Amino acid sequence: MTADGVYVYAITPAGTALPAGQGGVGSPPARLRTVRRGRLAAVVSDAPPDLRARRRDLLAHQDLLLRLMDEGPVLPMRFGMVAPDRDTVERQLAAGEDGHAAALERLAGCHEINVKALAAEDALADVVAEDGTVRKLREAARRRPGYEASLRLGEAVAAALARRAAEAGRRVLRELTPRARAVAAGPEVQGCALNVSFLVEREAGDAFLAEARRFAGDNRGHVELRLAGPLPCYSFVAAEARPVPVGGG
Repeated sequence: MTADGVYVYAITPAGTALPAGQGGVGSPPARLRTVRRGRLAAVVSDAPPDLRARRRDLLAHQDLLLRLMDEGPVLPMRFGMVAPDRDTVERQLAAGEDGHAAALERLAGCHEINVKALAAEDALADVVAEDGTVRKLREAARRRPGYEASLRLGEAVAAALARRAAEAGRRVLRELTPRARAVAAGPEVQGCALNVSFLVEREAGDAFLAEARRFAGDNRGHVELRLAGPLPCYSFVAAEARPVPVGGG
């Protein structure tokens, strides 16, 4: 991907201070500035002509958003958002002013925490003990080993692990949802029974993560939880909470 123009990092309330000493994407890091219109401001820089998803630029983008969040609510842009020029940014701010201002108010004092639930791959002994079908297939594979027997056993184990993870995903969703202001489903991820983001008040973030880790520890034989956060509120910029599907039967 190549780019010229104005790189847009975020929309903030007008008057939000830029973090001291912080640069943007590019090498050397681009100088940050704001484009103000009405109640809003866009945090921007010049877009480098060779913009690509390099690690240093991804980190620069994310670090800036996290530092802006220390100053107040932020509507984060995904990496690589480039406008043709300053006038285009101003027009977009003007056109979306009411909606953006309402979203900033909704996100004030919050950050995002993402939770993914995956099958606990080291739980074979528990699956054999608890699942009669797996136990019978394992015994059959021992009596008459072969490709077909191993295939059937592997498929049954994978299905049992997925069911256990899905059930644990439903339970962790029930337990964590009351601790969040909103919940948003993430995209499907291969191997994940649950991929969901929670809008959590910043003061409650440590308690939220502690509860998620407690659940993970208590249910390590059923599910592996992967936690990410605090994050900019990517999942809550454009919409209110959405129903959260949980994989499995």
